[in-house]
Amino acid sequence: MTTFVIERNIPGASQLTSEQLREISANSNQVVDGLGVAYIWHHSYVAGDKIYCVHETDDADTIREHAKRGGFPADVVVEVAAVIGPQTGKA
Repeated sequence: MTTFVIERNIPGASQLTSEQLREISANSNQVVDGLGVAYIWHHSYVAGDKIYCVHETDDADTIREHAKRGGFPADVVVEVAAVIGPQTGKA
């Protein structure tokens, strides 16, 4: 499977309540369970007017289908080329 980062433009995302975020998450989980393909939602970051999600599946079309069924945007879907962090700069 391939890892993707999804950018979702959701005005006021950072103002969503814990209950609203729980409902969105439950909806996403339900859609994942119904896709019938290998799919892992790792986590998401809520920041400003966006939610950035890290998902793993076979292709970008499956990401877009997840969004369509869930009723939320997938404005940008990009394949992760590499993961780096502080340890990357150490010899």
